[in-house]
Amino acid sequence: MSDLIEKAKNLNDVDLILKNGEIVDVFSLETFKADIAIYKGYIVGIGHFDAIENTVDVSNKFIIPGFIDGHIHIESTMVRPSEFSRAIIKHGITTVVTDPHEIANVSGIDGIKFMINDAAGASVDILMKLPSSVPATRFENNGATLTSEDLQQLIDEESVIGLAEVMDYPAVVHHEKDMMEKIRMVKEKKFIIDGHAAGLTDRELDIYSIASIRNDHEAVNKEEAIRRVRKGFNVLVREGSAAKDLLAILPAINERNSTRFSFCTDDKHLDELIAEGTINHAIKLAVTNGLDPLIAIQMATINNALCHGIENKGAVAPGYLADLLIVDNLKDLTIHHVIKSGKIMKIDSKPKQEQILIPSSIMQSVKLQSISKEMLRIPIKDQQKAHIIEILPGKIITKKRIDFVDQEDGFFKPNLEKDYLKMVVCERHNHTGHVGLGIVHGLKLLSGAIASTVAHDSHNIVAAGTNDEDILIAIERLRNIQGGLVIVKNGEVMAEVQLPIAGLMSDQPYEFVGKQLTDLHEKLEMIVDNHSQNIFMILSFLCLPVIPELKLTDKGLFDVTAFEHINVGL
Repeated sequence: MSDLIEKAKNLNDVDLILKNGEIVDVFSLETFKADIAIYKGYIVGIGHFDAIENTVDVSNKFIIPGFIDGHIHIESTMVRPSEFSRAIIKHGITTVVTDPHEIANVSGIDGIKFMINDAAGASVDILMKLPSSVPATRFENNGATLTSEDLQQLIDEESVIGLAEVMDYPAVVHHEKDMMEKIRMVKEKKFIIDGHAAGLTDRELDIYSIASIRNDHEAVNKEEAIRRVRKGFNVLVREGSAAKDLLAILPAINERNSTRFSFCTDDKHLDELIAEGTINHAIKLAVTNGLDPLIAIQMATINNALCHGIENKGAVAPGYLADLLIVDNLKDLTIHHVIKSGKIMKIDSKPKQEQILIPSSIMQSVKLQSISKEMLRIPIKDQQKAHIIEILPGKIITKKRIDFVDQEDGFFKPNLEKDYLKMVVCERHNHTGHVGLGIVHGLKLLSGAIASTVAHDSHNIVAAGTNDEDILIAIERLRNIQGGLVIVKNGEVMAEVQLPIAGLMSDQPYEFVGKQLTDLHEKLEMIVDNHSQNIFMILSFLCLPVIPELKLTDKGLFDVTAFEHINVGL
């Protein structure tokens, strides 16, 4: 600090001066023309300077803070943190707040340590929130359990800044000892605790806030967003691959309350991330739909920094880190330069030659008993109604549909005309042999089957299809490749993406994985009737028993509202 103060007194020999830029002030929501002096990665002066060395003329350009993603699961991009970083910085995201609970549910502490170590050399700042709810519920089998004692060994890691989304709401209501210890441990460090308030009532939100949980990314419409703001919550507006809540929440945001809103991604597949980015995409979508560009940039920068207690990030101001973007205008956000910690980045396409070794403990994670055709049968009587998981487009919440379904020889038979398909979840961590069965509406598969080891949050094998034969082949293929995404039709594997790191991430460069995903989705178009959906992302969330209303776990069909398993047939 002393060094920076002395340099601010005399701005000779600074590392970089940006000349004649239009600075976006996220505090006052205005712009003004000025030069910026940068020294040792920090902004040490804003004004008009005569220096001619180490200058970059940015006339007719805007200078804005680097974007901050307020909540993302890197595992959902299917590449390791170092590769994710290479892909994301091109879109102007210079900091992300991540929750590694996906890999923690598979590989426990070993998985989190891998994420921390791999992120250490990344181009962007990857800040970690420690997973609070592993497992998320007691109604499924996962690969690990993390107690407060387990998390204690990671609390002092440099990249750790808080406790990640508290999904186990009952543990908070009943102030269960271990959850209270996790909250105490984090509050003692003056860290922020993230919420997961899907479907919570006003009274339940009160309890959340009393427990010092004061942000949430599960609001799905204007009304829910306003309720949260009125109770003192920061609302993280989510726009990912499966959950697209931005347009529904947008009417809630205005100049009076904008500081309570910020942007996040939650989950996004790599091919979409490569094509459009994440937070930059959210800004452009919001602006196109009427939001003031300055408010949108405020939401993508300083609001996220303040929401998570991140100092010296998110603004173009003295004493702040020089994480900056030079852009043409505030609508298209065409990036001319990305400046990270005061250095103009050379964003090349070459992966680092040296990456940390991946522990063998997280590379052999698919431990599955043999699955037979008999294990996939769902008993249904003639003229019997059934509970059906109904997918809602653009949402990760589902509806509980009740309808008559077809049967053959006393067992459920898929109906393509009604789009009633079979869904299967197979436990893959401990050889338990558990298989959950259900009926799903909304995937719009016309033939074949799809399967994945990405199945939130316990990441068992999830499959859906039009016939048992293709479902079985898809499941077996995932066992053979130790995780990934698979499409099968007429007994043949049409396409696949191998994800050997905990069954969640590839060990290959992001460019290679991106091409695999593009091929996968091209093949998917041959067997699906709705090309606008990210079918694999939707499928992965049909297993999450903390998101209303009806989901499927390895233990069976789960009614989230009643918080209990129910039968498929009524």
